[in-house]
Amino acid sequence: MSESLYDPKGIPALNGGADLHTHTTASDGMEEPSSNVRLAKQAGLDAIAITDHDTVAGLKEAREEAEKLQIELVPGVEISTVEEGIDIHVLGYFIDANDPIFLERLKGLRNTRDIRNHMLVEKLTELGIPLTMEDVIAELDRPLAEGETVGRPHIADALVRRGAAKNMKDAFDRYLGKDGAAYVNPPRIRPLDAATWIREAGGAVVLAHPGLYDNDELVERIVNEIKPDGIEVWHSDHLEADASRYHALAARLGVLMTAGSDFHGARQGDVFHGALGSRRIYISVVERLKNIAQQRSH
Repeated sequence: MSESLYDPKGIPALNGGADLHTHTTASDGMEEPSSNVRLAKQAGLDAIAITDHDTVAGLKEAREEAEKLQIELVPGVEISTVEEGIDIHVLGYFIDANDPIFLERLKGLRNTRDIRNHMLVEKLTELGIPLTMEDVIAELDRPLAEGETVGRPHIADALVRRGAAKNMKDAFDRYLGKDGAAYVNPPRIRPLDAATWIREAGGAVVLAHPGLYDNDELVERIVNEIKPDGIEVWHSDHLEADASRYHALAARLGVLMTAGSDFHGARQGDVFHGALGSRRIYISVVERLKNIAQQRSH
């Protein structure tokens, strides 16, 4: 694949371009899907991807707003998987959001997420922090819509509200992250399953934020097995050295290099991961992802 797609020399775009990783209230983001689109327009983006966890429930609203504002919407999803006990996320782009088999598979993943959430709050209660999922949902101040998911940021928010953590980072460091006291990881599908599902739904496959896994040997094994169409090289939590390594890995494999803020909005005054548009890639990469998906759909 030509390096010219990332002109100049593979660095992410500074202006225009696309933020290919954002979350909304359909999963664990703080902004409505339409709000993400408006923020993208304000940030001067040419395109925005909505990639909620294990759900496509926010895409219809986002698409309607994108059409009004004349900005391209990249329909996406972020699928939760586990490999060797580590949470691995796989992004799918230009998937068929109406594919009944894909929708049923996502529903199964949300059921697993619900189990994980209940295990988390039970463990927190054992640690002396009484909490139920009913409490967490009640503090959303709105009912959950069909297809929406509850994630760890919602639980972190509840911990901050109760004074059990100073902020979101503290909640994840002490309790909810992979080294936290309440961390649990029920059985999930493997990254290969997620990649297969995305391809069968006519989408393009990208490995999300490999720097968060703290295990580049595992990353290499995963990319060799799932053969993604791209790797998320630039992410809000990637250091420059991380981006350099994954740029080299993507170039060696001849796959697309993508960028995403992983925007979730602000909780308790903290912007989770990064501001929308703070990581962006050239629009030509969006076109490549679209072409891959179109070829897969035919």
